[in-house]
Amino acid sequence: MASEDARSRRTALERDTGNGSKSAGAPPAGAAAQRHIPPASLDRLPVYLRVLTAMLGDGIERVSSDELAEAAGVNSPKLRKDLSYLGSYGTRGVGYDVAYLSGQISAALGLTLTWRVAIVGAGNLGRALAGYPGFGSRGFEVVALLDADPMVIGQEVGWLRISPVDSLEAVLAKTRANMAVLSVPAEVAQDLCDRLVESGITSILNFAPVVLQAPDDVQIRKVDMATELQILAYHAQRSQALRIAERARLAR
Repeated sequence: MASEDARSRRTALERDTGNGSKSAGAPPAGAAAQRHIPPASLDRLPVYLRVLTAMLGDGIERVSSDELAEAAGVNSPKLRKDLSYLGSYGTRGVGYDVAYLSGQISAALGLTLTWRVAIVGAGNLGRALAGYPGFGSRGFEVVALLDADPMVIGQEVGWLRISPVDSLEAVLAKTRANMAVLSVPAEVAQDLCDRLVESGITSILNFAPVVLQAPDDVQIRKVDMATELQILAYHAQRSQALRIAERARLAR
């Protein structure tokens, strides 16, 4: 049974048909959004933003490139190069204004817009993602959770009620979702991807163990946890071999 607060939030979402001056499908505006940022640098920007957000919470107003680089786990030249794509070089001897740099990175990542996320697949992973409290503080609002299993359709996860995937297009239109997460079996992922694209979704996070095909203007990020674990295993094995070699060298 949902709480009164949960029901009121769902009712507000169902009633909401506008979003002020922000357009759900509009691309980010401004110079930061127009710059091309290399993929490797782009991958590090959220890390810098997380560190800067923590610093703001601690009341830190300025940070040097060395301090920020150390906190982010990169070297200073790499950090300065990454931030140069935003047009931000800091001030020699003074460092970076934490609030201003945080705002620059947020704008470059499109986090100053409203991103309304539909999660397709209400299994363990989909439910966990729907209930993750960190999305809201980063500019993402989960507005829909869908599944094909009649046994789970209608159940409530937090303040969301699971909708039937057969109604995908109608749910996307009603909630004005502009981003989607696929947490479904591989055999149905491509069909659902096609339906998302046909409905106007151009940003998809894919947890399904399959490579999806989509038009060039559709951005798909694939999250393969097995692959990530394999990469970790490689590094762990290499570190172990280096330690063994070092012990053997010292024993000679």
